[in-house]
Amino acid sequence: MNTYAVIETGGKQYRVEMGTSLLVDRLSAKEGDKVTLRPVMFRDKEVVAGGKELEKVKVEATVSEHLRGPKIKVFKYKPKKGYRRRAGHRSELTKLEVTEISLGGRKAAAPKKEEPAAKKEAAVKAAKPAEKKAAAKKPAEAKKPAAKKDAAKKPAAKKAPAKKAAEKKPAAKKTADKKPAAKEKKVAEKKPAAKKDSDDGS
Repeated sequence: MNTYAVIETGGKQYRVEMGTSLLVDRLSAKEGDKVTLRPVMFRDKEVVAGGKELEKVKVEATVSEHLRGPKIKVFKYKPKKGYRRRAGHRSELTKLEVTEISLGGRKAAAPKKEEPAAKKEAAVKAAKPAEKKAAAKKPAEAKKPAAKKDAAKKPAAKKAPAKKAAEKKPAAKKTADKKPAAKEKKVAEKKPAAKKDSDDGS
């Protein structure tokens, strides 16, 4: 567990660690000055919460800047009396950065950085998609020759219907040849009948 302390300033208590920044009520110190804060509790391997050991705990912070908090609007009124009062308030604050937490001259260890572990996880995640893409490409390459065979078979299937259509066309011509023969026979039969009528009339 990280070493931390609970300090008191301005009638409020704050939990602080090495390097933490916090906003407290305005202090009289100037920017850049070092301030000693009163500890209420200290936690390292053991908990120190009072007695002479707590007097050995030292918490120091540096004043980084003085600033003001957000504006708070105050509105007062009394019904049926015409009493209305408006006011605003902005609290004066000081920003502190904790630089030292120690017990009897023994400084607390700085919190461990977790950035290297996060970078390793990101590298492992980036390597996995690359392996998946390479594995996906191999089956795709194996399937490509099969696709070419299918493409070679398709033109053979198209030639067969073309031959059937060519065979059917001469049959249509034969039927066209037969039709004029039938017409000629009918005309030949009708002409002799017309000559007989002319003979009877004479």
